[in-house]
Amino acid sequence: MEVIGAGFGRTGTRSLQAALELLGFGPCYHMASVMEEPYRVRQWLEIAEGRSRDWDTLFAGFRSAVDWPTSAYWRELAVHYPEAKVVLTVRDPAHWYDSISQTIFRSALEQRGRLPVRRRVIRRLVEWRAPDYALYPRMAKAAFIDPIFDGRIDERDHLIEVFERHSAEVRAALPAERLLVIEPGDGWEPLCAFLGVPVPEVAYPRLNDRAAFHHDRSRNMSRLILRGH
Repeated sequence: MEVIGAGFGRTGTRSLQAALELLGFGPCYHMASVMEEPYRVRQWLEIAEGRSRDWDTLFAGFRSAVDWPTSAYWRELAVHYPEAKVVLTVRDPAHWYDSISQTIFRSALEQRGRLPVRRRVIRRLVEWRAPDYALYPRMAKAAFIDPIFDGRIDERDHLIEVFERHSAEVRAALPAERLLVIEPGDGWEPLCAFLGVPVPEVAYPRLNDRAAFHHDRSRNMSRLILRGH
């Protein structure tokens, strides 16, 4: 493990994943890796519920990791991989809240309530075809929704406070030579300088806006129903 992402979801982590892979630090682990291979949900559940801390098995084959659930364990991972550098992705807290409340946390809140009939049928089909994926809500709750946000993902002021506190804690915990703080739009230069690699002759990736998030989620559900896992 050479690069650890400490930024919350919806801070440009999917773009950072693509950027790291273009720079030669791939494969890069992301929540998308969990969605694509649902057995990874059970691995994280073992960690989140305290039955495992086998980071080397979890990240076998990966040279970097970003997004949740990884970023929920940035302290442990920074200790376990002492040579790894840490990248903290941030953005305007209010914009982050607007994004996450319409994507990741919207999905989580829907799990708590009564879904429309069509969505309930799709969920049941996915649970039948991909039983590991059916554990995702439990894993997310145990890995970051409860320990980081105290389960209060429907409270705007609380979420923004947690977001700002997290950024401050990461900055305070790590020396400057080991930590890079970047925002969407910073481009290649700060990342490449931090990692000691040349700037590519392609544009910095821009991935996973809200529309893409919902499209990818629907596509993943369809894949799990058709193929199982």
